[in-house]
Formats: sequence, structure tokens, C-alpha cells
Amino acid sequence: MKRSGTLFILILLLFSCIEKNENIGSATGTSFGEINSISIVIDDNLWNGEIGDTLRKKWAAPVDGLPQEEPLFTLNQYPTKIFEGMVKKNRNIIVVKKGKKTDFVHQKNRFADPQQLFYITANSSAELVKLVELKSAEIIKKIKESEIVENQKRFLKTPVSDQLIQEKFRVKMALRTNYKYELVAKNFLWIRRELATGYNSLLLYEVPISQIEKDHNIVNNIIKVRDSIGKRYIHGSLGKTWMITEKAYSPYFLQTQINHKLAFETKGTWQLKNDFMAGPFINYAIIDPKNNRYLILDGFTYNPSKSKRDLVFELEAMMKSVVFLP
Repeated sequence: MKRSGTLFILILLLFSCIEKNENIGSATGTSFGEINSISIVIDDNLWNGEIGDTLRKKWAAPVDGLPQEEPLFTLNQYPTKIFEGMVKKNRNIIVVKKGKKTDFVHQKNRFADPQQLFYITANSSAELVKLVELKSAEIIKKIKESEIVENQKRFLKTPVSDQLIQEKFRVKMALRTNYKYELVAKNFLWIRRELATGYNSLLLYEVPISQIEKDHNIVNNIIKVRDSIGKRYIHGSLGKTWMITEKAYSPYFLQTQINHKLAFETKGTWQLKNDFMAGPFINYAIIDPKNNRYLILDGFTYNPSKSKRDLVFELEAMMKSVVFLP
């Protein structure tokens, strides 16, 4: 029995990948890179084959909730022979290569700060594909979380005052520069940033817990509330036009947490009723039992014929910075 147990352990070690999560702490200098971009260090012969196809399928998959197809991350490929100098200073790096053993290593701040660095190694193309399939969700989660933090750090360099938010809703929030208070009402705020070809908007409002949880149809009730808010406050330039949730497609919906509070994330497309304006939205309904309410943060983008991924991500980063005051 003892001998067979040892044999089982050896087999398990042989066929399982080795994961090492190391905070190296030897970074020299500040990392750089556009938000939501990843440097893929991989030789051309692997990038142009099945392995490259798998990487693109996982990390350049379409973002949920956008009206046009846009990739989850922007991927920039570099051959392994040039993995030096400034390439090592990128904020998000994934190194994919063939080696003698199957190995997965995650390191933070190895060559710059902040930095997420991943090594994926296997002895065959088939094993590399398996390892990418196995670890892709974890990599996406870690990079997205770090990109949220990076975005928030950039906001705080030149922040907009959140004093009105604190006074009305008893929460703090990091707001990006150039956002202005568009409309201030009793239990409602509309904050907006003008773009060259549109705008980014953030709404804050609150409703009783019973209004979201009645009939146990949470997603439907969230949509009803946001549509009522749109009809009351968000109007077009033409008469009898207001913001509604597009009904042609079911919104994406999931349960999550924001700063340790239960929240529901809803993503989809908004449009102006009786008009042609439309775009993506992202909504967080955060339960606040202490005050018997749901605090609702609703971000929406209007940027016709332009990329919207990073604009929606900007709204997500601001909303996830919320901190409830005592």
C-alpha cells in the first residue's frame, strides 16, 4: 500500500503543472502600457498556429454587452528573442514557450511596477493548448483586477471632487478628470464627461431593498428601475425621447461583490425611445442593509462608430472604487 501510494504521487507530479505565485519585489522602474493591453511573448511559428489561435480565442474574445464586437484585451506579440529592454517593462506580459516540462508561473512586479507576468511552458503544442485552456480564466481575472486598480490610480492623479456624492449617498468614489455634474436632484446624480464624438455618463441613485427583491426577479426589477430613471431624467433633444434598456437582447447578469458588499452586475445596450441614439451600459446594484437600500451605479456610453471597450471599463473602474462611509 505504501509503495502504490508513492507511485500515485509521482504520477500526479509528472502530469500536473507546477504553479508558482511569487511577488518578486525586485522591479526597477515604472511599467507602461495602454489599459487592457497584453504583451504576448511567443515565437512566430507558435503564434501563427493552433497555439496562437487558442490565445486569441481566450484573451481577444468579444467583450460582453458591447453593441459592436471588440476584444477583451489588445494583444501585442513579440518573439522570445526580443524579450528584453522595454518589452520587459510592459504592465501585462504572458510568455508562452515550449520546454522540457509543463509549468505555469505567475510573478508580480518582476521587471517593473506594477506588473503582472505569466509564464506558460509545456513540451508540446497539444500540452500548451491544454495549459492555456486551464489557466486562461485565472489570467483574465488577475489582469482585469489589476487594470481596474491601475485605472483608479490614474483617476486619483487629477481627481474630480466627490463631495456631492458623499453628501447625498454617504459613499466615496474616485472620479476621472473632466467629469462634470450634469444634473443634481434630491436622490439622483448625473455625472458626465464630454468626448470628441460623444460622452461617458455615470448615474447614482438609490431605491428600497424591497423594490429590487420583490417577486424574486432581481434582474427584471433592476431594468424596470433604470428605465423609470431614464424616463424621468435622461431625455434626448427631441420631444418624447428618453433612455430605455434595449429589449431586443437579454442583458448579461451576474452576482458579484464590490468592496465586500453583495452586488448585481447588469450589462447590455441602452437606446433613446423614439430616436436612434444607443450604446452600451453597465449597472451595479449594491445592497446596503444598514440603510435598507440598494445603491445603484449606472454607467452608459455614447460614442457612435468608435471603440467603446475602454470607455465602459473606465466607468467600471470608477464604480468599483465606491467605499461606503460609516
